[in-house]
Amino acid sequence: MSKIFSSPAEFFPVFLEFIFVIIGLQFFYTAYRASKDPSSEKKLTTVVFWVILGVLFALGKVIPSQISGILVVIIALISLVNGIEIKGSKEVSEDQQIASSKKLGAKVFLPVIIMAVLAIVIAKIIPESSSSVLGLTAIIAICFAMIMTKSSFKDMLDSSDRMVQQVGAVAILPQLLAALGAIFSAAGVGDVIAKIIGGIIPTVNPWTGAIAYVLGMVIFTMIMGNAFAAFTVITAGIGVPFVLAQGANPAIAAALAMTSGYCGTLLTPMAGNFNLLPVALLEMNDKNKIIKEQALLSIVLIVVHILLMRFWAF
Repeated sequence: MSKIFSSPAEFFPVFLEFIFVIIGLQFFYTAYRASKDPSSEKKLTTVVFWVILGVLFALGKVIPSQISGILVVIIALISLVNGIEIKGSKEVSEDQQIASSKKLGAKVFLPVIIMAVLAIVIAKIIPESSSSVLGLTAIIAICFAMIMTKSSFKDMLDSSDRMVQQVGAVAILPQLLAALGAIFSAAGVGDVIAKIIGGIIPTVNPWTGAIAYVLGMVIFTMIMGNAFAAFTVITAGIGVPFVLAQGANPAIAAALAMTSGYCGTLLTPMAGNFNLLPVALLEMNDKNKIIKEQALLSIVLIVVHILLMRFWAF
């Protein structure tokens, strides 16, 4: 690496693009597998969806932004008309799953633990790796899992394909929501929200500020499905003028606002990676089952956050 890249700061952005290319190749493989499925009733649209998603990941750096935008609209339309075939996990029989579960036991969690620990260690040692450290540790964890289970490269590809097809259109939701947050911030949505809230709240005091900030984060996170995307908009529109301007501790208020957003994550299907992805992977009949189970806890935590914002931040 030292001969080609003079520093980690130069290497890791390039490595991040390499990770995106790998993800794109996985989507291409999924498209190939979908094209070979004789039982598929939506073969054409399914294949087109995965090919476009593969192109966006693998070649997104070099494709003109206008072309990328058109491709995103196309896959959004395919998803809108329910044109993606969702495949279950029937390729692996229940007997095989039970046998593998008994054989591996708790060791099945080792690859994930290794990935998490390595990500923390590498990010601490090499701060420049933060943008791509998860990709690096994911590759290491996959290699470890293949060795541990004595699986072939083809087994790994097929298992990844099966998971990707189970997830379906939810795979693109986090990227779309992140882009939506950036668009909202650039469009000045925070200023609009500040004007609306200012007209609703009769008297600005620590109580009304705390309630507005927490509920604003909850509601906007439910709309956007992402607390990070909501944080910038709500903090600019509500946090600064109604909470920080009254003397609240910025560090405490901001931390509570972010975790308030997580309460909203528990209540929305827009948080696809939290509430829809498990439904797809577990093949649950009720798509809102996870949200229903989390709702009461979320409401309790919202009340707790309001109290903490009022008495701890001020």
